[in-house]
Amino acid sequence: MTATPAFTGDANPYQGGDPYADYRTADFPFTRYANLADRRLGAGVVAANDEFFAQRENLLVPGRAEFDPGHFGHKGKIMDGWETRRRRGDRAEHPWPTAEDHDWALIRLGAPGVVRGIVVDTAHFRGNHPQAVSVEAASVPGSPSPEELLGDDVKWTTLVPRTPVGGHAANGFPVSLERRFTHLRVNQHPDGGIARLRVYGEVAPDPAWLAALGTFDVVALENGGSVEDASDLFYSPATNTIQPGRSRTMDDGWETRRRRDQGHDWIRYRLVAQSWIRAVEIDTACLKGNSAGWASVSVRDGEDGDWREILPRTRLQPDTNHRFVLPEPAVGTHARIDIFPDGGISRLRLHGSPTESGAARLAARHLEPGG
Repeated sequence: MTATPAFTGDANPYQGGDPYADYRTADFPFTRYANLADRRLGAGVVAANDEFFAQRENLLVPGRAEFDPGHFGHKGKIMDGWETRRRRGDRAEHPWPTAEDHDWALIRLGAPGVVRGIVVDTAHFRGNHPQAVSVEAASVPGSPSPEELLGDDVKWTTLVPRTPVGGHAANGFPVSLERRFTHLRVNQHPDGGIARLRVYGEVAPDPAWLAALGTFDVVALENGGSVEDASDLFYSPATNTIQPGRSRTMDDGWETRRRRDQGHDWIRYRLVAQSWIRAVEIDTACLKGNSAGWASVSVRDGEDGDWREILPRTRLQPDTNHRFVLPEPAVGTHARIDIFPDGGISRLRLHGSPTESGAARLAARHLEPGG
């Protein structure tokens, strides 16, 4: 395997033109997973010890950080990220911060999950980024307050040890710990600025909550569904189709490039567990001149099962939520939507409930260490 690229040190001062022209980044394999720190899932920055120059909430803003070289306020340069003041020593003879000095922010994940990788993005922080970062994680039930998260009884597990990072760079860290977490603590040593935080992983839902719901969306990201693959990701990620809520803009769905052949496009999903599917929703909200013309839905049971069509090829209307009650429940662990010939959908919902075997698998995973 190729080692994860590491960036250290300052970037060059901004020289004008495209601020991303000298941005340091790499293709991190773990970014194929969903971002558990997505605000659409309910993620939030619940506390930080310092946000003097730039607000902590900027860490989770979707999209890349923007830079306006002439944007200043009464505190100084206004940055699109989280930036703390410069730390100082406690006396004139030692004006430098100590090795233990650091700033921190507490992150509530949008859904509990197993973290596969983290990106600490220091875009536009060229000489004012932290010297190093570290990331810890905890699993805390309910909706704890910042004071509760900082209590002595909360056990924090290191996901990223204290590691040097580079300015104006996407600093990526793979994580291999098979545990379920609900919150992160991001530390920057000793101070500085971070533009964005992305936490990639797999949702690990609470089986007791799903059991209480009864029938729910068994492919939804927040319930533990995921996208395995898709034929085309030219305009937008396929994971958008299983995000919470309805699309409010065209780019909040999945849209493919225009086909010039006789093929068609598709997305393949993994369900939260083996489930009975009773109803299907296909939403083309905000896709008006570019929605898919037709769609079909199939399921399979197991990694090697045969695909079985549960919704035959059906005409879709633009900017419309289509609902279908299946004539009989269909059991499966995976699903696939095929669209013809191209275009897009905004959401796919598969309403059902885990089978007895599926529910047992969910319960077993929840009882694993850290679950």
